[in-house]
Amino acid sequence: MWLRNHRPISHFSYKRYPLKFNSISCRNYSTSRNYSHVTNDIPNKSSISPIVEDDDTFLNKSLLKDTKNKAEISENHSNFSLNKLNPHFVTGFTDGEGSFIISVTKNSESSLGFRVKAIFRINLSKEDLELLKLIQSYFDGAGNIGEDYKGICSYTFYSLDEICNILIPHFDKYPLISQKLADYILFKKAVMLIKNKSHLTEQGLKAIIGIKASLNRGLNEELKISFPKNIPVERPVVVNQVIRDPKWLAGFISAEGSFFLNVYKAKTKTGSGVKLVFRITQHIRDELLIRSFIQYFGCGKVYKKTGMDAVDFMVTGFSDITDKVLPFLCEYTVLGKKSEDFKDFCIIAEMIKDKKHLTSEGLEQILSIKVGMNTGRQFPYKSCVGEAS
Repeated sequence: MWLRNHRPISHFSYKRYPLKFNSISCRNYSTSRNYSHVTNDIPNKSSISPIVEDDDTFLNKSLLKDTKNKAEISENHSNFSLNKLNPHFVTGFTDGEGSFIISVTKNSESSLGFRVKAIFRINLSKEDLELLKLIQSYFDGAGNIGEDYKGICSYTFYSLDEICNILIPHFDKYPLISQKLADYILFKKAVMLIKNKSHLTEQGLKAIIGIKASLNRGLNEELKISFPKNIPVERPVVVNQVIRDPKWLAGFISAEGSFFLNVYKAKTKTGSGVKLVFRITQHIRDELLIRSFIQYFGCGKVYKKTGMDAVDFMVTGFSDITDKVLPFLCEYTVLGKKSEDFKDFCIIAEMIKDKKHLTSEGLEQILSIKVGMNTGRQFPYKSCVGEAS
């Protein structure tokens, strides 16, 4: 299978921590892993496009270029010196972070007293502004990027014309596979009613309210009072949730994945043990999709979160992480601020492989990296306002 020979993550200068080395690669991780299960529903390699595309394909071929069997990923990769995202990546990321919204609000200027608006939105923290710009670039500059008072950046489609001619064609061609597909189907049905001006009639408005009642969180209290006899439409049930392209999973992990380190008391010279954890979290309605990751990666377990409507796919075995997870993510790269956590994750994996975690100096270095991961990472402030092209 062509996925057996995973290209290693390239060397990147790492100056933030006092490490004795300044680069890391996947060259020491197992490259003989058979990902035959990945190819069951995937076309041949030549027909699969990379995560990021341009005239030379994929980061000017920097990730496909072999240098003594090692692929190069420069520091600029995390800074998004990219051209165009792969469509499967965009769909996977949307499965994780996108929202399809039908807004119905009271409006005295409307003949029926309500204003109807179709909206597509992705909300991210300001640290992921560059990723939002990249997604906007994929959609040829359509939509708007803005920032709220809490510093949350959003990429939003308000224009009905852009939704009909740019957004919908993408998701029709590269369909969602999570239960969010049901939201998209309902959203598209409502958009067609709006496009045909049906929302300006009493019957059409009631039809849209019926759709909205089954979309996302349903109707708010105001709409329930205004439409007491509303009958929600039947919500579609998403089945056959097959990952047909690995770039979908790269996008989904960029949205919902996390890389972190657990430190615990152990009978070692340092008194501590360390465990790398790779996790993907999703609403419990997508439990079947999450469970399919066990077969896809050939490892991991699924846990239901206590007191929450959510499930976790988790990989904690060190050999599973180094032999299965890291080779996949070296081939199909995580984008956004999580790419920085992935770099730290790789550095810690290399240190553990070299037994450096068993020394006081090595453990201290690992802990210094852990402090700066995830919520502890500091990013320079960037305002979203006025940044969109």
